[in-house]
Amino acid sequence: MKKFIQQKNTGFTLVETLIALAIFSVSILGLMTVLSQGISDTTYAKRKNIAAYLAQEGIEYMRNIRDTYVLYSEDGSIGWDAFKTKLISSPAKCHLDNGCYFDDQDLNYSNQAQPITGIYMIECGATCAPLLYDSSTGQYNYLTGDNSGFVRQITVDLISGDELGISSTVSWTQGSGTYQITFYENLFRWVE
Repeated sequence: MKKFIQQKNTGFTLVETLIALAIFSVSILGLMTVLSQGISDTTYAKRKNIAAYLAQEGIEYMRNIRDTYVLYSEDGSIGWDAFKTKLISSPAKCHLDNGCYFDDQDLNYSNQAQPITGIYMIECGATCAPLLYDSSTGQYNYLTGDNSGFVRQITVDLISGDELGISSTVSWTQGSGTYQITFYENLFRWVE
């Protein structure tokens, strides 16, 4: 008498295999999405940090120009008026909606006491010129380097004869969005 041994099929069926592959694919896709979002968030944080430093630099330049005019002029009031003239009445006209930017590349060092007063204030047209990044020096400027993607705009509000509001806005584009960070400070005529 012959005995037939029944074999049990112990493998996966095609449907089970497809379901397992789908679950695995969805989990890998979710992991990749989380990783790419993390990289994007890191890039945004880095660029926002750079923009904050550039905006703060704009405020500090304006404060330094004010201090230089006031401290090194014959009379502090004359220095304050010269500073206001540079920002409001000069060709740059930083008090208009478009604002201005400063270019410190061609400083005139013939007057060693006040080289920063030689900074050119340039009125922005529809937009300000983009900052360039010089990778050999690690500096942002308007003369050499590659487009950094950052644009700095300085605007001035004439609050009173003894007070100016300085706004430094840095904007950049990342992905499909445009971002900006603005620092604001009041500068006073602190001498009589």
